Formats: sequence, structure tokens, C-alpha cells
Amino acid sequence: MLIEFRVANYKSIGEEQVLSLVPASKQKEHSEHIIQQGKHQALNAVAIYGANASGKSNLLQAMGALKKLIDFSARSSSTTKLPYQPFLLRKDWLDRPTFFEIVFLIAADRYRYGLEFNRNAIVAEWLFRKSAGREVNLFQRSKDVIDVSSGFKASSKTIDAAIEATRDNALFLSTCDILNIEAAKKILHWFDKYTIIDGLNTDLEAVRTIILWDDPEYRQKIEEYFTSLNLGIINLNVTDRDFNPLELAEYIPDEFKSMLINTLTGSKAYTVSATHRIYDDRCQATQEFKTWELDKHESPGTQKAFHLSGPVLWTLINGGLLIIDEIEGKLHPIMTLHTINMFLNRQTNPNNAQLIFATHDTNLLSYATLRRDQIYFAEKNHWESTEFYSLSDFVYRGKNQINSQKERPDADKEKRYLEGRYGAIPVLGNLNLVKLKIDGKKR
Repeated sequence: MLIEFRVANYKSIGEEQVLSLVPASKQKEHSEHIIQQGKHQALNAVAIYGANASGKSNLLQAMGALKKLIDFSARSSSTTKLPYQPFLLRKDWLDRPTFFEIVFLIAADRYRYGLEFNRNAIVAEWLFRKSAGREVNLFQRSKDVIDVSSGFKASSKTIDAAIEATRDNALFLSTCDILNIEAAKKILHWFDKYTIIDGLNTDLEAVRTIILWDDPEYRQKIEEYFTSLNLGIINLNVTDRDFNPLELAEYIPDEFKSMLINTLTGSKAYTVSATHRIYDDRCQATQEFKTWELDKHESPGTQKAFHLSGPVLWTLINGGLLIIDEIEGKLHPIMTLHTINMFLNRQTNPNNAQLIFATHDTNLLSYATLRRDQIYFAEKNHWESTEFYSLSDFVYRGKNQINSQKERPDADKEKRYLEGRYGAIPVLGNLNLVKLKIDGKKR
């Protein structure tokens, strides 16, 4: 269960920003959207709104960069550069490290893990655990000095080997996982259920869905999901065939084509097919059917629905964390709402899965039953650094700037957002059309 994520000095994010999934204390609406695990609580979904270039995607990319560091840093080479992309618009920030910190729950234990890094090295790294009592330090790192407490269970010989094996550009946590230290393995296993998706490019998710298709139980769930979308598809099928070099496009350079052939020979190619019913001359359904390839004859929205079905259902079944940027891309608003509602509904989300998504779809402010603390806004301040704030913390000030109050739960949030009352919307200037001269005359 994710509780909180913090980031500073990453892309458009200058000063430290916090995305908290802890429910606001005084909000009573939609209590069914709160996940309870022991004495800890968290929200099952968070939406992030903001203008283009406000920094919404950068927050989600920071969460993705943390996962990639944890997954791959210990396996990369000593010359691999870290994903250091600092805030560039403050001269005094160019040499500061990027900061990530995440707070999450495994069983009854609350973990706080963080790091600071630049292009070449991990500058700091830390891990704390809180069980029944106070928070306990498991390890702390400052450059090449790593102090490990007795709470980080492993033999002293193994700990010493992990310290010795940790390179400047690798995480101690990931190195401990490679050396089979149980505490690190437990945390890496939690990150296995942490999925990041670019909603505008879901080709990778198509591969994940096809892999799940081989499991009969997942296949049934994917088919049921498609039926619920009412796309006119009565059957889906996935077939595989051996890789055929003759199918490579002619424009691919010969040297690159040779490399592809060497890499892909012996592998499988997959085709997803959709079946529709054929109708007679009176528009009545027949017992005849037409089958075609999904990526050739179905809309981009239908293709995306298939691509997302695997990760969405896997997360709901396994109780993980799904992060989607531009969730509404290519999808009808009703389909987007349907996907979000699967996380908000305890019947379809019995295992406490969580969804974090960035969107421009303002319909969701009216039709998704999101609490005020489940709605975040991204906006740049006067020095063009991204700031995030929750609607539950937003104070609405009237025209006289005297009567200040927090937003009511029954407010028309979509209308107020589009009116600019919450900020985080585009501020457009006037456009003066340039008169062009054609043949020496103004047109």
C-alpha cells in the first residue's frame, strides 16, 4: 500500500513536493474509497489535473525513475549514468542532487525509503521501518559510507559483502537484493506490483496483456472486461507464429535488419484478432461471423482498451499500484470512467489495489465519485517550478477576499475548475492573426 511520495529537483519540480494518499482527517464522503490495513489508511485512487506543461507527467515520471533505479541500478555497469534531470531554471540548483522518497506498507510494517543522486553517483540513501513502536533506522548511506543497523537482518559477512559490492552509481538496497538479503527481497517484491504506464503509448502493455492471455483465468477476466465495454466484439483471440524475416519493412537498413534477424530468429510473433457478428439485409443478427486483426481494423481506443486490460486486471487481482499518465488518451470518457470505477468499487477491487493517474478529462470531476482529497492539481509558481496541492487543502476566497472557506463536498467541481477557481488551468494570451502578403497584396 502506497502512503506517500516526495520529490525535489527533478525536471520541472524544484522545491520538494508531496503526493499523499493519506485520507484527510475531516472528510467523511465516500469512506469506501479508504483502504484500511492494520492501523494505517490510504486512498484507493488519486487524480492529478493541470494545464499542459504544468508538471503532472514529471511527477509520475519521477515515480517511474525511482522504480527503474531500484530494478536496474545494481545490474548496470560502473559507467552507467543515473537519470539525473535537475530543475534548470534556478542557477543555484544545477549542482543539487535529485531527491526521491517513498513511504509504503508491507503487512503491518511501514517503510520509508529515499535517496539523493546526481548524474554519476548516489549521494545519499536511507531506509527506515516503523512497526508497533517508533521508527527504526535500518541503514543510512552518505556517499561511500554505509551504516547498517541490527534491524536489517542478515549475517555480518553478507552485509559486509553488500557494502563492498555497492558501486557509486548503484543502490545499496538493490545490491542487497542481488545478495539475497531477506529485508531487501521483501521490498523489491513490493515494487514488483508497482506499474507505470504512458497512456499515449501502450504498446508495451499489449505485450503484458498477451503474456497474461496464456493463463486461462486471466484470459477469462480480459474477455469479461471487453464484454463490459460493449465494443461490439463478441470474441478475442491471440495466435502466435514463428518470426518471419520477410515481414520486416523494406525501409529498414540492411545492417540493422541483419541485427534484428539475429535477435528475433526463433522467437514468436503474436496476432490479436477480434470477432464481430454479421447482419443480414434486414439488419438482423445471423450466425455468421467476421474476424480481423485488432491493430488493423479496430479503433485506437479499442486497441488501447485491450492493451490496458492486462495491467488493470493484474493490479486489481494482485493488489498492487498502477500509475497511468494521460489515462483518457484515445478513450471515450465513459470507458475512462469505467476503468477508474473498477478501482473505486470494493467489489471489483477487493484486494486494495491503488490507482494514480494524470488527466485532462474534466468529466471525471462530475461523474467519478472522487473525494476532495483524491483530486490533486499541478501548477507552476512564479519561478516556473511545479507545485502540487489537493482540493481538500484548497481554500476558496470570495471576491472580497474576506470570507475564506474550504471547498464543499457537494460543489460542482468540474464547473469551478473550468472557471479557474482552483487554478491549474491554461492561461491563454490574445492571438493577433498576422496578415500575409500574397503577390504584394495583404490578404
